[in-house]
Amino acid sequence: MEKNRITLTLIKPYAVEHGFVGPILARINEAGFRISAMKYLKLSSTEAARFYFSHQGTSYFERLIAFMSSGPIVAAILEKEDAIADFRALIGATDPKNAGEGTLRKLFGASIEHNAVHGSDSEENAIRESNFFFSHLERF
Repeated sequence: MEKNRITLTLIKPYAVEHGFVGPILARINEAGFRISAMKYLKLSSTEAARFYFSHQGTSYFERLIAFMSSGPIVAAILEKEDAIADFRALIGATDPKNAGEGTLRKLFGASIEHNAVHGSDSEENAIRESNFFFSHLERF
């Protein structure tokens, strides 16, 4: 695998509930990403806690788990050269009011706790997170 060729995104419950899946996926495609795997699912609170284990002990952990298990999400593996950096630029800051104009979180998020998308923040996490949702894909 070439370095930094994949990243994982989650389209979060708020964006799914408000019908933003199509527009978000369109912007991802327009930015040159190839979707190599995708699924629609609902996380249990146990699964959400396992996925976000690195945030355990923070003041927002319980709210994050409740939000991420509150409704369906879309998980997708995205491929592109420099995937992580390019996707982090596309999604913008976690808090939509601090995100740059035209970023996914600015366009489709409601608040820091109800932002529209997740994106892997490192190569190690991209692989771990991709395998969390798509464990049958051995190439990751």
